[in-house]
Amino acid sequence: MRILIVLCVVLVTSCASIRDITNTLASLQRMQFKLANITGMRLAGVDVSRIASPSSLSITDALALTQAFARRTLPASFTLNVDAKNPNTGVSGTKSVPLTLNDFQWRLLIDDKQTISGGLGNPVDVPGNGMTTTLPLVMNIDLYSFFADKGYDGLVNLALALGGQRGSAARVKLDAMPTVGTPLGPFTYPNRISIVDTEFRGS
Repeated sequence: MRILIVLCVVLVTSCASIRDITNTLASLQRMQFKLANITGMRLAGVDVSRIASPSSLSITDALALTQAFARRTLPASFTLNVDAKNPNTGVSGTKSVPLTLNDFQWRLLIDDKQTISGGLGNPVDVPGNGMTTTLPLVMNIDLYSFFADKGYDGLVNLALALGGQRGSAARVKLDAMPTVGTPLGPFTYPNRISIVDTEFRGS
């Protein structure tokens, strides 16, 4: 009789655990992402994050940019901040489920043109508390290599549109493949996500 009771307890516990795991797995695809902003923009070593237009560049900075362009290179470095939102907050009778973003393989698109690619680096915890968690993705890209046809003025204006004083992520997209830690191990989303700055997306 005791053995039967123990087996029943184990069975009930196992069923509850399986149900919890199933609910957790079902919620994973609802993690959502949105481009926040671009910070720390440097172009050929020149800090352009506070520059509103090419005419605001100092003579020294303008010379550095024109010299780099003459060498057929215009390296840009910046941080693309991505907001991650975990909607499993425990409201409406659901269970709050903290998630860990183990990896985040991304491709950077500028003006819908695919450029560089990379990953997350280190895992990031995304708690189910209704708050967003920012993923700071460091980008290093030679704009000349991808957009030489824009010419010098076009390249400088592109950099300012992205990370200048009035810059935004409007001309940027991330094509991403998240991998989330689960009780059953890493779970990679079945489809890539196109992440933009206008709305949170999870699929």
